[in-house]
Amino acid sequence: MAKIRTLSAVALVGAFALTGCASASGDAGGSKELTYWSMWKEGEAQQKVVADAIADFEEETGIEVNVQWQGRDNIKKTVPTLNTNKVPDLVDGSFAKLAPVLAETGQAKPLVEAYGAEVEGDAVSSLIPEAYLAGDVVTVEGEDAPWMLPYSLTSDAIWFNAAEHPDLVENSPQDWASFLSVMDEMKAAGTTPIAIDGDVAGYNAYWYTSAMVGLAGPGSLRETAADETGEAWDAPEALEAAQMIEGLVEGGYFIDGYNASKWPAQQQAWSDNQAALMFNGTWIPTETGPYAAEGFEYSSFPFPALGSSARADFVGFAVPARAKNSDNAQDLAAFFLKKQYQDALGTDAKIIPIRPDAAVSDEMSTVTDALAAADSYYQQNDGISFPGYSEKLFWPAVSDLVLGKIDAEAFVETMKTGQVDYWKLNS
Repeated sequence: MAKIRTLSAVALVGAFALTGCASASGDAGGSKELTYWSMWKEGEAQQKVVADAIADFEEETGIEVNVQWQGRDNIKKTVPTLNTNKVPDLVDGSFAKLAPVLAETGQAKPLVEAYGAEVEGDAVSSLIPEAYLAGDVVTVEGEDAPWMLPYSLTSDAIWFNAAEHPDLVENSPQDWASFLSVMDEMKAAGTTPIAIDGDVAGYNAYWYTSAMVGLAGPGSLRETAADETGEAWDAPEALEAAQMIEGLVEGGYFIDGYNASKWPAQQQAWSDNQAALMFNGTWIPTETGPYAAEGFEYSSFPFPALGSSARADFVGFAVPARAKNSDNAQDLAAFFLKKQYQDALGTDAKIIPIRPDAAVSDEMSTVTDALAAADSYYQQNDGISFPGYSEKLFWPAVSDLVLGKIDAEAFVETMKTGQVDYWKLNS
């Protein structure tokens, strides 16, 4: 199994200085095309921005882009093609989806050309904030360049309607005790504190991951998961994080029916002011906007037990190792970091562009402020990318905890014993 490691900013400078800064205009064999399987669906705001960039890229380079708007299953559909001659040249997705399939299995090509290219006079490697490159796992050990070129960030936050809860705009809870106190006041006033779609395992995992990172620091959960003996789960922080989540369940802070409803029922309820808070990703304003209550004003505050850390997840491009048109694919990936497309991602698609000089929407301003104020960063599941680990072990166990099916001690024991079995099968 390939090992993913952190690439420092110094290493990046050294690696890319060797590549030069001129973007290619076709692969070595003279190919003038590439196949791109996109994570976006036709008609989505993000898809429209990417489509505009593709049209401009084709006109400027003469390279034809055969794009398929696959939607969120694009990586799942890519897996059967990885060892065939029908593999796409370019795919995109979140780090959490791409890393287990491409990086951990040695199926990703190092993006030397993409990072060494110039975009509007700047090296691509300089357009990604150094703090994210230094703190995120983006390079396969033994390679000279990252396997992923991010074009946007996702994060998470405790979302609320500022029109209904103006007190939270200036006086949001900064620690766990004050968070519980604020929610107790809400309950006393007859307001449901938290809406959560309990059938979405990945959303449930946000709670435990954030608590664990807040207690033990970024990378602590990933290090715990990497322990083949399972003994790392004996750390007091592992149990304390579970007890924090157990306290939410026992305290009745979650909306009634969260453990028996189907997504997106509870986020719809939240956006209709049937609950005050929702802990979720930066896509929530766009996703809930069409059915939000009239006058809904999106605002947020960071998870109140993280200290100076913040979640910063990459969404970006990767090139499968067997891609036939790798250079063309890397050209398109670099091209998409032009400021006009980054601005459009921020203002039209209302997501967070990777470039720090790009525009952002009002809805994202509280999140970008939190990211700017953070001293360290972590990714979804704290960067765990071991194939099948999250889906088969971590997410089910966390969901049982969040849904009240097991207590904190049982969660830790489930993870400890399950992890031993996982590594027996995957070492």
